[in-house]
Amino acid sequence: MAAYLARRLVQAALILLGVSFITFLLLYVLPADPVRQIAGRSATAQTVENIRRQLGLDQPFLVQYGRYLAGLVQGDMGRSYLQRTEVATLIWARLPASLLLMAGGILCELAIGLTLGIVAALWRGRALDQSLMVGSFVAVSAPQFVVGLLLLYVFAVRLGWFPIGGYGTFAHLVLPALTLGILGSGWYSRMMRSSMVEVLRADFIRTARAKGLGRARVVLRHALPNAILPVIAMIGIDIGIFMGGIVVVESVYGWPGIGQLAWQAIQRVDIPIIMGVTLVSATAIVLGNLLADLIAPMIDPRIRLK
Repeated sequence: MAAYLARRLVQAALILLGVSFITFLLLYVLPADPVRQIAGRSATAQTVENIRRQLGLDQPFLVQYGRYLAGLVQGDMGRSYLQRTEVATLIWARLPASLLLMAGGILCELAIGLTLGIVAALWRGRALDQSLMVGSFVAVSAPQFVVGLLLLYVFAVRLGWFPIGGYGTFAHLVLPALTLGILGSGWYSRMMRSSMVEVLRADFIRTARAKGLGRARVVLRHALPNAILPVIAMIGIDIGIFMGGIVVVESVYGWPGIGQLAWQAIQRVDIPIIMGVTLVSATAIVLGNLLADLIAPMIDPRIRLK
């Protein structure tokens, strides 16, 4: 286990290094000039050059990247060009909201998606199965802002059960998490149905039924642990996606997550913030996949980490 973790951590470090290099390179060749955003349209050429020199943006690419990497190793993610604040401070301030929304969204995805997937597998080939799969396709295809606005209109405006937007209480979390749950449940339900159908045809399931075990015990005790492994891998990916921020959902509900921070930085070409959010997202994806790999052997003892 120790050797496996050490190898995965080395791989993670190399992946993050590659992500930082590619992102920095793309931002370097970007036509948009961050100095112009800082100086303003009325700034003189001399003022623009002075700002460029102060920020070190007049240096060659490798010099700029090396300086950024040296700071990153020391825990310095840079300073926002426009907000004049440390990037780590800005991200840290938004992190609790993003983590909360991520946890709520994944729980809703699993609750809806796994339930529908299991039911569809048990009734495969019948009208219920077909209806659920059509519903999952609609959920996957639905635009985020449409689902968000629809839930807001029904449950916040018409019924008044939840606040229209904001952050701070459990009531504020319900609708954003439910929006993400509905949108993501389609993937989970289709994956769960496919995996469950395959497992239900296995010999050990027929043996369990032949022993006289009840249907619920066969499904929950024997079939589900074997069918859920692909879903765990999807959760690892979702962790990274949600940590990168769900810009549309955050905008609809006024949720102060990392996605809003990243979108504002992109509009203003605030390179340090873009780099910081990208690296946080990449780190979340790497850790999410590592966590999924570590959990898999706990569910299926046949899996060995080497």
